[in-house]
This record gives sequence, structure tokens and C-alpha cells, in this order.
Amino acid sequence: MIRVVLADDQALVRASFRALLDAEPDIEVVGEAGDGAHAVRLARQIRPDVILVDIRMPGVDGLAATRQIAGDPTPSGVRIVVLTTFELDEYVGEALRGGAAGFLVKNTRARRTRPRCPGGGSR
Repeated sequence: MIRVVLADDQALVRASFRALLDAEPDIEVVGEAGDGAHAVRLARQIRPDVILVDIRMPGVDGLAATRQIAGDPTPSGVRIVVLTTFELDEYVGEALRGGAAGFLVKNTRARRTRPRCPGGGSR
């Protein structure tokens, strides 16, 4: 089972991703965060396989959250995928350098959003 945390300041975006991912038999959404600070806490507490993090959020943004999660040994092995509205977002490179495994443009077709985790994501 691939365990996923969703972090986006827009509740509708989180709900949409949850509905999409909950339809997959081997993916479980195990937490939701409305800001980066909450995403970091969930990463430490839940230790998910994947965290989808919006780059731009109020307070602790997705870039800072990505750096904190990637630099923390507690959620070891978590794969961080940053969410952005633009494919050429100036922050994507920074997120990748900060520890993100990849990025996803929010207007990607639904069939292309399935996370790929080697080993099925089991811990």
C-alpha cells in the first residue's frame, strides 16, 4: 500500500486529489495539511511514502517544507512531489534541489497522476 499525505492550502484541491487517489486500490491518503508547517509535522508523525506538496502556500511554503522534510531523518525515504500551476515554474528547480523527487503540474490529466514508488511503498 502506498501511503500519501496531501499538502495544499486549497481544500478543494486536496479533496480532488483525495478522490482521485482513493479510487486506486493500492493507494491510501493518510493525511492532509493546509500549510507547510503541518505537512512537516505529518511527515514526522505518519512517515508516509509520498507527500504531494503545493509549492505556494501561506506561512511555511512548499519549498521550505520540502527542504525540512528532505533534511529530516525521521521521515526517511519519503518521496516529495511538488505541485505547481505552471510547468516552467521558477520554483520547481529550487524544489528539486531542495529534495523533491519530482513535480506535478496541477492541470495534468488525471490518468497521469498516479504515484510510482519502487517496492509498492511498503515500509
